[in-house]
Amino acid sequence: MTSKANSPEAYLKELPEDRRGAMTKLRNVIKKNIPKGFQEVMSYGMLGYVVPHSVYPAGYHCDPKLPLPFICLASQKNFISLYHMGVYGKPELLEWFVTEYPKYSDAKLDMGKSCIRFKNPENIPYKLIEELIKKVSLKDWIDTYEKNMKREG
Repeated sequence: MTSKANSPEAYLKELPEDRRGAMTKLRNVIKKNIPKGFQEVMSYGMLGYVVPHSVYPAGYHCDPKLPLPFICLASQKNFISLYHMGVYGKPELLEWFVTEYPKYSDAKLDMGKSCIRFKNPENIPYKLIEELIKKVSLKDWIDTYEKNMKREG
C-alpha cells in the first residue's frame, strides 16, 4: 500500500488509528537516532531516510534522479515494515540484529532481505530498533553501497 502523501506528517495523518501510534513512535526513534546527514523524505510512498543528492550526487543506481535510500518505514496491509538497507548490505549487521532480536521481543522475527515486518505493533522492539539505527553512519552506508550494491551501467 503506497501512499500519495507529500510529507511525512500527511502520511502519518492518513494512517488508521491502530497503526498511527506505533508508526509515529518508530519515526521518532529513527529521527532521534539516525546518524547525521541522512534526510527524511517521502520515498516510494513510504517514509524514507536517504542520502541527499547534495552529499551523494550519483543518486540511486536504479534511478539516479532519486537520492540513495537507506531506511524506509511503511504501514502495509497486514504489518508495519521497516526496510533497512544496511541489514541487507552488511552481513555482520544482519547477524547482530538476528542475534539480538530475541533479547528484545518474544515475537518470532519476520524478516526478508532488508525488510523487518511487525504484525503486532505491540511487539515492536523499539530499543533494538534504536540501536540498529545508530549502527551505520552516512559515510559507512555510502561505502557499503558502492562496494556491494551499486551496479555500473
